[in-house]
Amino acid sequence: MVIRVSTGALRGIDCSLVTVEVDVSNGLPMMEMVGSLSKEVKEAQMRVRVALKNAGIAIPPQRITVNLAPASLHKEGSQYDLPIAAAMLAALGMISESRLENIFIAGELGLDGEVKAIRGCLPMVLRARAEGIRECILPGANAGEGTVVKDMHIVGVESLDEMIRYLLLDEEDRKNHYAEASDEDADMKREKIPDFGELYGQEGVKRAMEIAAAGFHNLLMIGPPGAGKTMAARRLPGILPPITEEEALEVSKIYSVAGKLTGGGLIKERPFVAPHHSATLQALAGGGQNPRPGLISHAHKGVLFLDEVVHFSSAALEVLRQPLEDKKVLIARSTASYEFPAEFMLVAAMNPCPCGNYPDPQRCRCSEEQVRRYLNKLSGPLLDRIDICAEMGRISLDEYRQSNKTGGNGINSAAMREHVMAARAVQEERFVNEKICFNAQMGVAELEKYVRLEGEEREFMDKVYESLHLSLRSYHRVLKVARTIADIDGQKEVGLSQLQEALCYRGIEDRYWG
Repeated sequence: MVIRVSTGALRGIDCSLVTVEVDVSNGLPMMEMVGSLSKEVKEAQMRVRVALKNAGIAIPPQRITVNLAPASLHKEGSQYDLPIAAAMLAALGMISESRLENIFIAGELGLDGEVKAIRGCLPMVLRARAEGIRECILPGANAGEGTVVKDMHIVGVESLDEMIRYLLLDEEDRKNHYAEASDEDADMKREKIPDFGELYGQEGVKRAMEIAAAGFHNLLMIGPPGAGKTMAARRLPGILPPITEEEALEVSKIYSVAGKLTGGGLIKERPFVAPHHSATLQALAGGGQNPRPGLISHAHKGVLFLDEVVHFSSAALEVLRQPLEDKKVLIARSTASYEFPAEFMLVAAMNPCPCGNYPDPQRCRCSEEQVRRYLNKLSGPLLDRIDICAEMGRISLDEYRQSNKTGGNGINSAAMREHVMAARAVQEERFVNEKICFNAQMGVAELEKYVRLEGEEREFMDKVYESLHLSLRSYHRVLKVARTIADIDGQKEVGLSQLQEALCYRGIEDRYWG
């Protein structure tokens, strides 16, 4: 008699349903596992046998065959231990076969029977619900992930004995073991976000930050050391629009697959990821023997901040090009291809030259060749994907003292967030019937629909396109930024002033790379 139990196999941030089939028959005493298995899955037979032995369960000297179906799907991970053990228990007559119907089980077993945490529980529970399954047994440490999925009964177990006792309960008693949904959000370990009011001067950069946050535009800051580039970037999360429930679920799935979802709830804040410039290509893009999402995907629906961007390797920077365009990272392996979402706002900061003082001829000690070589570390195609380029200057002592004397330091985060939220409300209404949320996500069709240029605006952009030798991508990005500026300014149509301001953010780019 063949016993079947449902479990799951991770594929990117999604999950495919896998059926564990166990048959116990007379023959040479042995345990055999088949079904296109990786090394750690094959090792499950030893973990399960020893865990059952230490739980006081004697395995008869018979032939045990375990199949993970479908065989065409490559199996990786340690989540198959617990469902294999459950199917073996039913095959040995210790629990009813009917008790394993319409139930999803996943978890790793220790040799002493402890049920250890696994990664990817959230997409697994979502797949179980999509397949009509309403009951899941998960490791106790992962139960909180499962409870965020509505209409699911989640049971967290800490040991093999605890799972056996639960499976032997009648229907009424089982209800007392369902995990309750947590009211807390997932812990992203983010400290209190500082205020833009602490950033002296730099009102131009604050304006650029405001526009970038409102439209989800990519931003590059250029300025001398100590101008406040990193300070500005660290304050950006405080003015970003709140994450939607759909976006929170998608981000939480990524962190679940990466094994970083803690706290028992969804991630309710937009991610802010700031890798060190020594980060490897694989750390950024993702991958590994069992592919996991990289830092680029960790920034999905949030901000990827590259401080001192020119110090990242050329390969690391070029790997950003495809995600910035396609909004996903595709990792190909001989066994399968894995797709991780990567729709993020790129924020980068850099000095204008190795010494940081270019183009001041009195203070810059770099040669023309050094400056050119330094700036060219950012390729043209990558710069073409930057919507806003903002310059930051050195703050004079008089400006600093004047700010302290007046007790004010320009616009603060609260005021900036108010502007951002007003623009966000306009975009929500505009894109209510579209599949996008922000101006930066507009394609050609949306641009023609929502950025209609006529008269002097059209004539102005025609001249600019030819005189600045813009690419079509650059041209479209100028229109997107102008649309966001108009939203912040409360203008229904994009006017000449908005187009001119949008072009100013590309003019700085021409000043350094033109």
